[in-house]
Amino acid sequence: MLIGVLKEGAAETRVAATPATVTQLLKLGYDVVVESGAGDKSDFSDAAYVGAGATIGDAVAADIVFGVNAPTSAQLDRLRPGTSMVSILSPALHPELVEDLANRGLTALAMDAVPRISRAQSLDVLSSMANIAGYRAVVEAAHAFGRFFTGQVTAAGKVPPAKVLVVGAGVAGLAAIGTAGSLGAIVAATDPRPEVADQIRSLGGEYLAVEATEVEVSATGYAKAMSDDYNTRAAARYATTVPETDIVITTALIPGRPAPRLITAEMVAAMKPGSVIVDMAAANGGNVEGTVPGKVIVTGNGVTIVGYTDLAGRLPAQASQLYGTNLVNLMKLMTPGQDGELVLDFDDVVQRSITVVRDGQSTWPPPPVQVSAAPTTAAPKTESTPVYAHSQRPASTRKKPAVVGGAALCLFLLIAASPAALQIHLIVFALAIVIGFYVIGNVHHALHTPLMSVTNAISGIIVVGALLQIGHDNSTITALSFVAILLATINVFGGFAVTRRMLAMFSRS
Repeated sequence: MLIGVLKEGAAETRVAATPATVTQLLKLGYDVVVESGAGDKSDFSDAAYVGAGATIGDAVAADIVFGVNAPTSAQLDRLRPGTSMVSILSPALHPELVEDLANRGLTALAMDAVPRISRAQSLDVLSSMANIAGYRAVVEAAHAFGRFFTGQVTAAGKVPPAKVLVVGAGVAGLAAIGTAGSLGAIVAATDPRPEVADQIRSLGGEYLAVEATEVEVSATGYAKAMSDDYNTRAAARYATTVPETDIVITTALIPGRPAPRLITAEMVAAMKPGSVIVDMAAANGGNVEGTVPGKVIVTGNGVTIVGYTDLAGRLPAQASQLYGTNLVNLMKLMTPGQDGELVLDFDDVVQRSITVVRDGQSTWPPPPVQVSAAPTTAAPKTESTPVYAHSQRPASTRKKPAVVGGAALCLFLLIAASPAALQIHLIVFALAIVIGFYVIGNVHHALHTPLMSVTNAISGIIVVGALLQIGHDNSTITALSFVAILLATINVFGGFAVTRRMLAMFSRS
């Protein structure tokens, strides 16, 4: 089958395939045709596509058509019935487009409808584009801010660091937090999901909690509308935080609905002159009152509000490569035979979720995909309902001293009945147990695996002892020494192998 890569409209800088992704599509058995000039704004020339194995021609005549945004009316008029169209369609916001695609007898796949499940992460266009947009938002903020992000002490005076507030800690928000922190700013972030606090802190930010009775749990992996109680408490938090902030970056979006209004005109008016707001939700109405989509405005009190709707497109080469890779991963999923034949399997939850129209029949919206579960409500504590099951009942505080005392008494009797040469070894053994328990027990659980991997090297002591005994006249001792050497050696090499693999995860290639 033939894949066609469209040339986007004048306002779009990205392209749906790069020379690198064309090569991958060819390996799947497809032929690729690219419209002339499709990659010019992303610095991919026609010659580069030809060098990768594509041809330059009419992409609309292909069996499968790739685009970044929905095709224009002129492009749709030229598509043949039965063509498969793959692009960002926003079907929840544009139901009229879904109806139009169905009337034309097409099959349409929306890349922005990928479910938030683990095996679909490599197809998730929203995440890959949000990551770029979050980075670019900080770059735009720094340009408009016109001052240092990091604090400095110079002979001419002291420069305080910039204070940055990121509203929403999704993919875009986390990218913004990491970028602003790397530039030296003091970063704080809010999010209705308390579980993201560790992610924010891991990037050097401070989590600003909004105390409310409601905890956000999404069954789709996307944000959901919050209660009036939460919104009231969040507004109070923003009213006290925003005026003290130099840069505010808002990222709150709810799929299929206008962006929630979080920052009011009164909050903007309370900010210091020279402050900057980047509203990443501008395309959906904006989180900030006064945002103008696609424009940069300056308020009467000197606050700059950036409402760009093409943040990802402002890094076109990188964005095109990531978007193109998302499409390649989709083709891998839908080409099980790697023979260049597209197979649409509605039994696959991923393919079903992104299919908006199939052979002229509207299939939107798809069945819901459960990707997370609500926390289980604990049963009330009553006399008839014990907190723990019988098999899980912990030892009482009175039993623990008895168990420890009994063990100590048994050890004392064992030492008393042992030969003098063995007594010192039993005492060292007992002390080793106590010290080891407190050393290992006081290490955070997140470090247990690397810690235990390294401490397995203590097995080297066993190896040395066994080597000294393996030549003994007693065959039983020799056999036991051999087994000890074998098992301890596995422990030593296995421990260091695991540790090396874990450390490699944190090292730059």
